[in-house]
Amino acid sequence: MTQAHLLNEVQVANAFAAPANTAANDIMARMGVRMTFAKDEEIYGQDEEADFIYRVVSGAVRTSRLMSDGRRQIGGFYYAEETFGVETNGLHRFSAEALSDCVVLVLKASALRSAVGEDAFQRLVWAETNRELSRTQDHLLLLGRKTASEKVASFLMELADRRSAEAVTLPMGRQDMADYLGLTIETVSRMLTQLQSALVVEFTGARRFRVNNRGALARMAA
Repeated sequence: MTQAHLLNEVQVANAFAAPANTAANDIMARMGVRMTFAKDEEIYGQDEEADFIYRVVSGAVRTSRLMSDGRRQIGGFYYAEETFGVETNGLHRFSAEALSDCVVLVLKASALRSAVGEDAFQRLVWAETNRELSRTQDHLLLLGRKTASEKVASFLMELADRRSAEAVTLPMGRQDMADYLGLTIETVSRMLTQLQSALVVEFTGARRFRVNNRGALARMAA
């Protein structure tokens, strides 16, 4: 199958999933239980049964997995209005923790399936799985083929695009960024300083930045 055909299939699948996602979001808002989590509090653990579906209302969530040697791999970050915790094999491969104080909608997967119907539920699962696969592929490329400066530039570019704001707040600390990017915290701090010195980005605080030169940042991230 060519890349063009694969892209077309994904677009078609997403088009069919849109009504299911809308219905699921409405039901999540109506039936989901709002739960508050403090910074670094666990939402669910790795290898636990995936009985529930989660949606961020406010704040941010981090997924991570501890390796046998104690190292931590961060899977991804989730922000307001993003769904997480959807699994295809019934178990959570990663744990999820509150990256900051946050509010999360929680709904049992079986309740959502009953409310929207089996076909719509499966389309929702496919859409979320496809989204996670796309993010995972981007993450693998970032880890395996990019330099330290390209990794940090890519991370800031993605965050700015996902948050769609002129000034972006970093809910994660330097260690979270380092673990996600496969770098040391010292390297992350050095790359951020270089980006700011080059006037590509401007930090107005330890965890708040704006993109001054989007074209330059995009070129560095490529």
